[in-house]
Amino acid sequence: MTYDIAIVGAGIAGASLAAAVAPHARVLLLEAEDQAGYHATGRSAAFWSETYGGPGIQPLTSASEAALRDGGFLQPLGSLHIGRAEDAAKIDAFLAAFEGTAVALARVDPAAFIPGLRPEWTLGVQEPSCAYIDVAALHAAYLATVRRAGGTIATRAGLEGAERADGVWTIATPSGTYRAAVLVDAAGAWADPIAARVGAAPIGIQPYRRTIAQIRTDPASTDALPHVADISGRFYFKPESGGRLWLSPHDETPVDPCDAAPEELDVAIAIDRFEQVVDWRVAAVERSWAGLRSFAPDRLPVYGFDARVPGFFWCAGQGGFGIQTAPAGAAVAASLLLGRPLPDGFEGVDPERYSPARFARE
Repeated sequence: MTYDIAIVGAGIAGASLAAAVAPHARVLLLEAEDQAGYHATGRSAAFWSETYGGPGIQPLTSASEAALRDGGFLQPLGSLHIGRAEDAAKIDAFLAAFEGTAVALARVDPAAFIPGLRPEWTLGVQEPSCAYIDVAALHAAYLATVRRAGGTIATRAGLEGAERADGVWTIATPSGTYRAAVLVDAAGAWADPIAARVGAAPIGIQPYRRTIAQIRTDPASTDALPHVADISGRFYFKPESGGRLWLSPHDETPVDPCDAAPEELDVAIAIDRFEQVVDWRVAAVERSWAGLRSFAPDRLPVYGFDARVPGFFWCAGQGGFGIQTAPAGAAVAASLLLGRPLPDGFEGVDPERYSPARFARE
């Protein structure tokens, strides 16, 4: 059998794209691991925030809201961006960056939202629309859509090599050989290595390690606490069930593509920064983990056909925003793959902004 489209990578990028195109094409979704979403998707501390990622990501995030809410994947959370007196210029720049958009932001006193906040944290911006994302349910829904539409999902099927002849890719994997007219690189941290294996020039997509720790505190966290982020990007934390907190030092450590693991030092840094914000005691670190966030050089995602390798399509570089932008990102990529206009609800997204042509070399 020759598929119309073979997608390498069954994390959120590949799964959402496969779900968007499977009703219109014969789709093969290839996953190197035993299960889909093992790496970045399965380790995400994702939340939906229109400001997360900055103005370049905001159109994709905002355009994704309706699909995520209608699907039942969002739950109320709210976000609070906080700073000290010396951070006033950063607060002003943050507000200015989203002026003129539909993102609702308001200056507030952060002490009214965070019990035990240390007195030097006097600046706050509230983002009430921020929400939890049920990542596992969203990813599972995309995979289920692929199966219902007749798509094939192959695990333990990492791409070892591929050659194109007469308009068809022959793709070698440990689970067998497959054929497809179009090959899509949705391999996350492995996007550049996959491109190199098939003769495409790497874009410069760099994986970065991000650390998360689940902690218990005294006093315990409550559901009334919003997501809290440092305006300087040195930490964030958010409440979880059972009075727990998920805490990150907001680290971005460049690494090679790997099965990421947390470093004890990064967890210690996160706790130290947290204790400089509130007067709570960290009673225990219950668990910690790390995932990879993979960025193109300009930190925007990459959607589109490669300029030099026929039949090779990029769906990569989603950074830490791939889950909150999954509906819009998949809509952009699917429209380019299928040669169709963007569906209703995504008209505010400009696909050209995310084209791989911006990295074309002479």
